[in-house]
Amino acid sequence: MYADNYHGDNSTFEQNYRCYPASFIEKAHLEKGDKVIMPPSALDRLAYLQIDYPMLFELINPSTGKLSHCGVLEFTVDEGIIYLPYWMMENMLLQEGDIVRVKNASLSKGTYVKLQPHTKDFLDVSNTKAILEKTLRSYSCLTSGDTIMVAYNNKKFYIDIVETKPSSAICIIETDCEVDFATPLDYKELRPEKPVKSTQQNKRPLEVLDEEPEKKIPRFSPFTGSGKRLDGKGLAQPVLVPISSPVLKQHSPENASGNNGSNVSSTSNGRKSGKLVFGSKTEDASNGKLKTSSKDSNREAPQKEEEPKFQAFTGKKYSLQG
Repeated sequence: MYADNYHGDNSTFEQNYRCYPASFIEKAHLEKGDKVIMPPSALDRLAYLQIDYPMLFELINPSTGKLSHCGVLEFTVDEGIIYLPYWMMENMLLQEGDIVRVKNASLSKGTYVKLQPHTKDFLDVSNTKAILEKTLRSYSCLTSGDTIMVAYNNKKFYIDIVETKPSSAICIIETDCEVDFATPLDYKELRPEKPVKSTQQNKRPLEVLDEEPEKKIPRFSPFTGSGKRLDGKGLAQPVLVPISSPVLKQHSPENASGNNGSNVSSTSNGRKSGKLVFGSKTEDASNGKLKTSSKDSNREAPQKEEEPKFQAFTGKKYSLQG
């Protein structure tokens, strides 16, 4: 069976197996490293080929071309089957029962590796260096493009292998390797917001805004309209009452006693006769008599100058007989 499934020359180990996750055989500890479990026939063939230790292998997915590298833990499973860590199957896009090609490989010692955590929480873990050293002891090799899992404090942290030197796949067994970290995948740089420059044109004081409505609204000025007569006739001269003295001045005793004839024909304010004056009768301070207004004098004047009444048949007489 082994000879029928074997491909290659006498110096190379290359074999096709059906892969399954390590959890099928209750070996969950395999998830913390890159070790696989192969059948006993593989050990016989490797011993025959005199493969150098540590035994390292290249895993290839024939359908997608994805590849990775791994070590071997033991040779105890059934023939034609290989058990892999589940994270390795995910990297290679393998499902349960898929065919995987296993080939022996010789890798150089690693000198540099660049890691990129998926989350920034991994960088907050205390003593990250000690955790990585303990985790990588379970690994035999690292391949650029793979994603490994680091378990710590009941949490699983996934880390991408971004770069390895001196080659794309390195052996990390008994070697001093420089480790560098890239920015986590979920890290977002907080850029400070640029302050908006305020211009003098856009900026107006509140006092100016408050004063504008006052300028637009005209102030109230009493007694600024035009006067109208009750009899419908127009005014010869509009009477304007000054704003500074809204209260009319009262008649003094000197004006009342100085010229009685002028009070009949005109008012104290110089109005013409015939105008309507409210409060026409006032008590004279000098003689105690009531003064008559211009309205009463106007009524008496037409009575004195009455026109002659019409009398019929008062003309000359003429005879028709001649």
